[in-house]
Amino acid sequence: MCRNIRTLFNFEPPATDEEIRAAALQFVRKLSGFNRPSRVNEEAFDRAVDEVAAAANQLLDALQTASAPRDRETEAIKARARARERFA
Repeated sequence: MCRNIRTLFNFEPPATDEEIRAAALQFVRKLSGFNRPSRVNEEAFDRAVDEVAAAANQLLDALQTASAPRDRETEAIKARARARERFA
């Protein structure tokens, strides 16, 4: 899994369309091996990003949980602390 793809489910505020699209773009980049596709592959690449983003939206809309939503800022602070520990 790409390290740049973040968990998007069960956060307050919920994931935005831009965050979902960014995750889809990272996923398609990882699968294809392209950071930016050539002109001949651009249409297929863009279509794949759109389809993955749509599937991710459907998934996030369908998921259910009994746990309380996590706060984005609190999770970001925890992630920064883990990174400091890991790369210290």
